[in-house]
Amino acid sequence: MQQENEEEKLNETIAEVGSESAEETQNIEAEEVIEVSEVDKLKSELAESKDKFIRLYSEFENFRRRTAKEKIEVIQNASEGLIKELLPVMDDFERAQKSIETTEDINAIKEGILLIFNKLQKTLQSKGLKPIEAKDQAFDVELHECITQFAAGDDKKGLVIDEVEKGYYLNDKVIRYSKVVVGN
Repeated sequence: MQQENEEEKLNETIAEVGSESAEETQNIEAEEVIEVSEVDKLKSELAESKDKFIRLYSEFENFRRRTAKEKIEVIQNASEGLIKELLPVMDDFERAQKSIETTEDINAIKEGILLIFNKLQKTLQSKGLKPIEAKDQAFDVELHECITQFAAGDDKKGLVIDEVEKGYYLNDKVIRYSKVVVGN
């Protein structure tokens, strides 16, 4: 009897171990299914992220190319407005040139040239060009370029005596320094 009891216990133990291993097998298979589905999910998320990245990168490259092209066009056509406004002045000069060849009256020629000069000056002023006042002003290295110095006495020391070439501002920025003679 005792042997039968031992055999029964052994069979029960085998059955328990068998059922436990079956449960473990099921758990392992379930874990593998979960892991596989997570891996597939991560792969699809990665592919989606790569696709978004590639689209975003392409969009940025297109934007960069487009803005570079627009910048080049703006630079090339920046002076178009000024040129259009200077064309009438050029036409006036052509008419003056023709009239100089046929006219004997010097005063009329001088008057015509002065009118054209004033028209040119007004056109450039409308675009923001202003002359730098230099004569009898204190020498300023930010505005003037000294080309020579002359002895001028104590009252003219450090002042601009003569302006050889006019300087100009364009919208409050110096675009050409005045070339001046300074008193010493």
